[in-house]
Amino acid sequence: MADVGALAGVSGQTVSRVVNDSPRVDPATRLRVEQAMSRLGYRPHRAARALRTGRTQTVGLVASTLATVGNSRMLQAVADAAAARGYSLVVVTLGAATATPRGKSAASAIAGAFERLRDQGVDGAIVLNEATDLVRDASTPADLALVVVDSPRDDRFGVVVTDHAGGARAATEHLLALGHRTVHHLAGPTGSFAAAERERGWRDALAAAGAEASTPLRGDWSAASGHAAGAELPPDASAVFVANDQMALGMLRALAGDGRSVPRDVSVVGFDDVADAADYRPPLTTVRQDFDRLGERAIALLVDRIEAGRSAAGAYETIETQLTLRNSTAAPRD
Repeated sequence: MADVGALAGVSGQTVSRVVNDSPRVDPATRLRVEQAMSRLGYRPHRAARALRTGRTQTVGLVASTLATVGNSRMLQAVADAAAARGYSLVVVTLGAATATPRGKSAASAIAGAFERLRDQGVDGAIVLNEATDLVRDASTPADLALVVVDSPRDDRFGVVVTDHAGGARAATEHLLALGHRTVHHLAGPTGSFAAAERERGWRDALAAAGAEASTPLRGDWSAASGHAAGAELPPDASAVFVANDQMALGMLRALAGDGRSVPRDVSVVGFDDVADAADYRPPLTTVRQDFDRLGERAIALLVDRIEAGRSAAGAYETIETQLTLRNSTAAPRD
C-alpha cells in the first residue's frame, strides 16, 4: 500500500480509502491510485482485511438444490449482485429432500448448513426458496445476518419475495378474458411457498370471476412431472395455468402426444419466463419473474445489515411480475 501511495503521489490513508471504496476520494485521485495499483499488481489481502475489520467480504447462499431452473437463476443473480458489491460467495446445498445419507432431520440439515457457512467465515447469508421453509421452523443463528427469498414476513430476518399470487392472478385473468369458462392448474410441490402463493392467486382470480376451481394437479417443478400431469388433464379442459415453465414444457409435449393442439384445443400459461420459453412450440405465454432484481435486493438488504449495522430483521420487499403474451393462448373453440 505504501508503494502504491508513493507511485500515485498520495498518502497510504488515501490508498486505503480507495481500496475500501470510500466516497471521500475525488475521482481524479481515485483514478491515479487505481492506475498505480494496476501497474504494481496490487491486490487487497482479504485475510488481513478480515483481521482488521472483522469482516471477510464473503456471504453465503443456502439452497435445497441447484437442479431447478429457478434456483440456478437465483444463484447467478445473487453471485452477480454480490460481485458488484465486492463480495465473494460461498454456496451450500442441502440435497434432495434436505436429507443426508445419515438420515439427519431437515432441522439438522439447515443447522449444519449454517455451521458450514460459519466455518467459512461468512458475514451473512441468503436462503433460497424451498430452503426457507426449514429456516422458519429452525433456530436461526443470532450472529449471522440473514435474508431469505420467498417466505412469509418474519421478524427474525429480512425477506424478499416475488409477487407470485399477483402473477398467477394475472395469468388466470388473461385466460378467463379470452372466454374460457374456467382454468385448470398444475401446481408446484406441497410445502413450497412459491407454489402455494401461485395457487392462491389462481384461486382468487377464479373466485372473483365466479368460475369453478377444479382440484389442482401437482408436479415437482420438472418437465417430466409436467408431462405426467398432462395425461391427467380432463379431456374437456380448454385452459391451464402451469406453476412454472419447465412443467409447462412437459405439459405441451403431453398434449401434443394426445393429439390436442395448443392453443386451438388447450391454452397454456407458464410462470418464470425462462430463457427458452420464447422457443417452445408454440412460444409460451408466461409470467416473467425478475430474478436479477430479486438477487440485487437480497444482497442489498444483507450488505446494509453487514456494513451499516442496520437490522434486516423485519424488512420485507415485494418484486413485481409481468405477464408476457406469446402464442400458447387463444380464445376457446366454439
